[in-house]
Amino acid sequence: MYNMTFEELSGDYSQERMDTVAKALEEVLTSALPQGGITVGVYEAAKSLNVDPDNVVLCVLAADEEDVKDVALQIHFTLIQAFCCENDINILKVNNTRRLAQILGGGGGGKQNGGEPLDLHCVLVTSPHSTSWKDPALSKLSRFCRESRCMDQWVPIINLPER
Repeated sequence: MYNMTFEELSGDYSQERMDTVAKALEEVLTSALPQGGITVGVYEAAKSLNVDPDNVVLCVLAADEEDVKDVALQIHFTLIQAFCCENDINILKVNNTRRLAQILGGGGGGKQNGGEPLDLHCVLVTSPHSTSWKDPALSKLSRFCRESRCMDQWVPIINLPER
């Protein structure tokens, strides 16, 4: 059993803990990418959630400061969050879409083949069908999400630091 500190019980995670979670998120994304386990985009994520929600192991919602004022995006986030909670899918929110683009695009600036920017507001991580994916970083994220839910933080916010 995991014993939580007072800071964790009150919902205040240490900077070291948050850095560990951010690193684990980066590891999960970079290991799922070559396996085809990443779905990028709000609409693509909604389609994937509709078709095979049991295969989704993590939902990452990303928004910068200017995105907070986008009402349509916030409605999409609310619907995706509700669906993920209903289907026991872990959710994280990140506040640095540029860093997320670096992680997912290998430094390509988050561009699609046609030069259009990727919609990085929602990223799903799916488990490969062929194997039961056991990733220590994913276990860390799952534990962090579970602990956050115990503190009524259903969508914890992670700061992805610049590298």
